[in-house]
Amino acid sequence: MLDLFDDLLNKIGWVMGLLLAFSVSFVASNFAEWLGEDLLGFARSPISGIMMAIIIGMIVANTFKMNPYIKGGLKFCASTILRIGIMLLGIRLSLLGAGKFTLVALPFVLTAISIGLLAVRILGRKMNLSPQLTGLIAVGTSICGATAIVATAPLIKAKEAEVGYSIACITVFGLAAMFFYPILGHFLFAEKPALAGLFLGTSIHETAQVAGAGLMYQTQYNAPLALDYATVTKLVRNLCMIAVIPVVGLLYSGKSSTLSHASQSWLSMIPWFIIGFALMSAIRTIGDLGEKPFFILSADQWNNCVQLIKFLAEELLLIAMSAVGLTTLFAGMKKIGFRPFLLGLFAALLIGVISLLSILFFAEVVIDFIG
Repeated sequence: MLDLFDDLLNKIGWVMGLLLAFSVSFVASNFAEWLGEDLLGFARSPISGIMMAIIIGMIVANTFKMNPYIKGGLKFCASTILRIGIMLLGIRLSLLGAGKFTLVALPFVLTAISIGLLAVRILGRKMNLSPQLTGLIAVGTSICGATAIVATAPLIKAKEAEVGYSIACITVFGLAAMFFYPILGHFLFAEKPALAGLFLGTSIHETAQVAGAGLMYQTQYNAPLALDYATVTKLVRNLCMIAVIPVVGLLYSGKSSTLSHASQSWLSMIPWFIIGFALMSAIRTIGDLGEKPFFILSADQWNNCVQLIKFLAEELLLIAMSAVGLTTLFAGMKKIGFRPFLLGLFAALLIGVISLLSILFFAEVVIDFIG
């Protein structure tokens, strides 16, 4: 009898955990929109809903004592729902949407990602940080912020506190870059807004922050080209997730034996949700071909499908990140210490410097070569 009662409590608690994560995600999404659009005056909020979901979830978790029965529902959100959301994110990325500037942006993006991942890995080891936390900071700074972090975390078995800490790091430094880099970009590339956009797209972490920086540049300096090129460059960085995240899983999974790496097949290192991500990207690319996607849909119907899947992916990730916040205690983050914050600062500055120097010295050459 007691076992049946306990099982009932677990099931009710599971549902309550799911509802709690959904409620926090709803509040976070609306608060981020209000903060960015109504309070700060942007046409589209540069404040990440994922960031707000983490923060609000952490405030709730560390202010109120959580019933242990809801942990099952929160764990489901932070694992299964997270993976489904990551898979659906692939629908955002079409290989056809970027145009010729993709080829211009690609070498600068690959340079920043390669040097960033390698340098952060080396410094993280010297600072005696866990491979998981180091990997999350590296991939979040080098590729696309919170999205890359939540996509990588299950692959390398990162803890909730490590996910929360790394997202906090890249959010703080990304927001600082969003406000400062447009000024720096105009100072260096006043007559070349395309290069300013290339700089914003390669150096700022979050997609929302890149869009915010591009909008600020466009508004302040009347240069819409900078926003267009920043957006395309960020798209190229986002596409790199397909190839880079499995590599990050190999590097940062914490397995020390080289032989064990060699014995694993490459496909075994790629989880189902990353394969699903790549398939969704391929579906988007194929669907964007021609005037009648998949021979049965009109262009408007296909666009509506894409928008619906994008919305669903973002909502699922918001729910998952709310659950991560709700399971992250300050005591756990305190144990991690201040060193990861310094690593995040180093990573952010490094990506900015690499982007800036490579564009200053090589952008004109690449543009002339590609024509």
